[in-house]
Formats: sequence, structure tokens, C-alpha cells
Amino acid sequence: MPQQTVLDAEQLASFKSHAVGKQTPFLLFDLGLLQKKYHELETSFPYASIYYAVKANPEAAIIEKLRDLGSNFDIASIYELDKVMALGVTADRVSFGNTIKNANIIKYVYDKGVRMFASDCESDIRNLAACAPGSKVFLRILTEGSETADWPLSKKFGCQSDLAVELMVLAKNLGLDPYGISFHVGSQQRDISAWDAALAKVKFISDRLETQAISLRMINIGGGFPAIYGALSHDLPTYGQIIKRFIDEDFGDKQPLIIIEPGRALVAEAGVLVSEVMMVSRKSRDALQRWVYLDVGLFGGLIETLGEAIKYPLVCDHDGPSVQDVILAGPTCDSMDIMYEDNLYSLPVDLREGDRLYWLSTGAYTTSYCSVEFNGFPPLKLYTING
Repeated sequence: MPQQTVLDAEQLASFKSHAVGKQTPFLLFDLGLLQKKYHELETSFPYASIYYAVKANPEAAIIEKLRDLGSNFDIASIYELDKVMALGVTADRVSFGNTIKNANIIKYVYDKGVRMFASDCESDIRNLAACAPGSKVFLRILTEGSETADWPLSKKFGCQSDLAVELMVLAKNLGLDPYGISFHVGSQQRDISAWDAALAKVKFISDRLETQAISLRMINIGGGFPAIYGALSHDLPTYGQIIKRFIDEDFGDKQPLIIIEPGRALVAEAGVLVSEVMMVSRKSRDALQRWVYLDVGLFGGLIETLGEAIKYPLVCDHDGPSVQDVILAGPTCDSMDIMYEDNLYSLPVDLREGDRLYWLSTGAYTTSYCSVEFNGFPPLKLYTING
């Protein structure tokens, strides 16, 4: 498959220079590349409000940079709320996008000033009416598209269209503001038509709501826009243009406010995870592949290699005369800690202990996913670059 370039030679050289002298593993994050990506999203989706999905990377410097660039924030817990507000983000720039919450959480978030909540079931609507009176509610619906996403989303979140209509009516009757509909077509979604099918469902719901004197004022089309991991995908301007066409076809001149919730698309390409070879071995004298064990693995930030779903581009600091396919595994004593056993990477034949590997496009879901102290390994360190 054709490959797309993640970093040019100058950018890669900058990351390598900043990695000198630091003990692996760690993540380097370039705030300059983040700013560039934010402006690209603004230009590609001029019709949408950006709500950064904090879960992708909650580093304080990232939140501060996006705050100053004008971003809003999608949060999933009271802890994320406390963090962004402590960093100067006001409540009117926050959406509580997690459908899973109890009355205590709702009251806490409401008391902090947040007035926009996601929901997908009756008990949550009733809790919102009791603990967050008058708040804006957007219903998350189930959508298809997981089979074409690199990191599919399950049916854990969302409800069917007919139930969404009933819940919006219930919200109105209980004094809430039935504000909008949201969906997510899967993370790292390469098939833009997935948004077309989801928006068609939203249009159906909108028409049904009109018969109940409820006008849909917002559509949250989620995230899912791909970061560059090497495999071919459309660029962000193409996503923005085609999705806008879908919206125009369904809603014409009566278009609700559009919200996007980028996480991976904003921060992935701004990060490079630096790791080191701990050991190289063979399971038998005539084994076809070597096993390369690194000081980072699934539990240290690379959980999205589970099932070999996300295939990160790799750069080796060691230039050998020839290369050979290898199996890549992490340092823990858990047999699940294998990154790539089927999708093999070619590394120098004379690869040795101490050689460094640079994992590109690792700014998303690495530091936020890593374990606290599995096998005693500490969380992944992060260093920012003001590029």
C-alpha cells in the first residue's frame, strides 16, 4: 500500500536532537506541530466548533496550548474537568461527553458551571433533569462503520434512533434543553462514507423531532479523522469538504451547529516515542524471525498495538548493512505484551542492545493509556518541545 510521510527529515532530526541524554522510554511532544495541526483542522472544518477530546493526551502543556488557540474541550470525567479548569479553561468551553455517569458526577460537573451533557438512556436523562436542570442534552446514537476503522468502537455507547427520539422528548418534558445528536464512527476511520450513513440517521431523527415541536440545533459528528501512521488515507481537507457535502445534502439551508471532537487527529503526529532495545533473541537456531524486546510495550503506552490495530511507523537509529523481519515485544512478564507478531517490521540484522527505536505518530493514547506500575515500570515520561 502507498505510504504517507509522517515527518520530514528536518522534523525527525529535531526530535532526535531533543532525545539526546534522556533515559528511555519517553514521549517527545512538539507543541509547534500541535499548533500547525489545529490550524489545519480549523481550515478543513470552517463550519465546525472544535472540542478537543482530552482523553487523547491530557498533558497540561497541550491543554494550555489548545486553550490559547481557542479550542473547546470534551471531557469524560470529573478529573479531566478539574484539570482543564485548573489550567484556565472556563466552563462554557467544556462539554461532558461521557454517557456513563451517576447523579453525584452530574451534580459535581453542573456545580462547576458545565451546561452541556451527552446522554443515551432514560435513567441518565432523569438524573440530568434532577441534578443539572435546564442543561443542554445531546443524545448519542449507535452508528455503523467500525469495520472500516483501525481502532473500532464497540456498542458500549449510544442508542438506536427511535429511542433517541423518545429520550429527546422526555428531556424536553423534564425541563432539559433537547439540544442535539452525537455519534462516533470509529477512531482512525478511513472510510468517509461512514459519516454519510450516520448523518442520514441524524436527519431521520431530526424529522421525527420536528413533529414533536423540537428543533435540532446541534450535531456532534465526533472524531475519527485519521492521523498519519503510514498507510494511505485522505487528508483532513478532503474529510472536511466531503463531510460538508453530506451535511448540505441532508440539511440544506437549515443546518444545525456542527461540533467535532478530534483527539488523535490533533495530537498523534506531534509525538515521537523513544525506546531502546533490551534484548534480541531467537526461539531456535533455525527460527526465521528474531524476537526484539524493547523497554516499552503494551502496558507502557503502546496498548493500541493490541491486535496490531495501530501500526506505528518506526525509525531505527542503527543503520545496518541488511535488514530482516522481527517480532517486537515489550519488557513485562506478561505473554500478552507483544506488539507485532503478524505485521512484521524489518530492522537491521546486527541490531543490538542499546539501539534506539523512534515510534512516530505516538502523541495520542500513549501516555494516557500506560499503566501506573505494572511489573514496577513507571508511567511513560513526556517532554514537550516548543517547536
